[in-house]
Amino acid sequence: MKARAVVFDLWNTIAVWPEDLWAETRPKVAEQLGLTIEEFETRWYGDLAQMREIGPSGDVLALFDLSPAAVERVTSLRRAVTRKGLVPVPGAVETITTLRERGLKIGLISVCSEDVVSLWEETDFHGLFDEEVFSAAVGLRKPDPRIYRLALDLLGVEPAGAVFVGDGANDELAGAERVGMRAIGVDSPSGELGDWDGAIVGELSELLELV
Repeated sequence: MKARAVVFDLWNTIAVWPEDLWAETRPKVAEQLGLTIEEFETRWYGDLAQMREIGPSGDVLALFDLSPAAVERVTSLRRAVTRKGLVPVPGAVETITTLRERGLKIGLISVCSEDVVSLWEETDFHGLFDEEVFSAAVGLRKPDPRIYRLALDLLGVEPAGAVFVGDGANDELAGAERVGMRAIGVDSPSGELGDWDGAIVGELSELLELV
């Protein structure tokens, strides 16, 4: 079936998570939470990971005995990092614009925390997509088949008529294929493609030859 829609991943596909800034910020967040950096790393990427990606950030912060001022400081620190990263990579806007001009519907599925949702309208991504599905807003994350189906339903296309594009994190490429989409990997600095043996692009503009 000819492609009717292209659905993009966000981080390390069309925007790059600012690892260096986040590395500088993590100790400050840990301090506000009353944790050592080792405790923070264990919890942030352990028991808190799914919670912060499928629900309100306030639910995560409520687990800690924080003053309102501390909550605000943590929120501001995290938002500053996220805002820095929410910038289209070279070629992203041009590629998406060209695909839309060809009549394709454009979607987004992102595994992200609530700060992405709250900052979205301030970014250059706002208005580029027909539909956006953020994990923190819908309570689902990749590779759960329901998050792909939700995006497809919103776009009004069948899986066979949609292409998913991502860097491979969260088993997202195989997850897309399991629901019947065609998946294309993006070779990014994150190095998440692993043993993916499907189509791969080095630059987003290469999608124009594959879709």
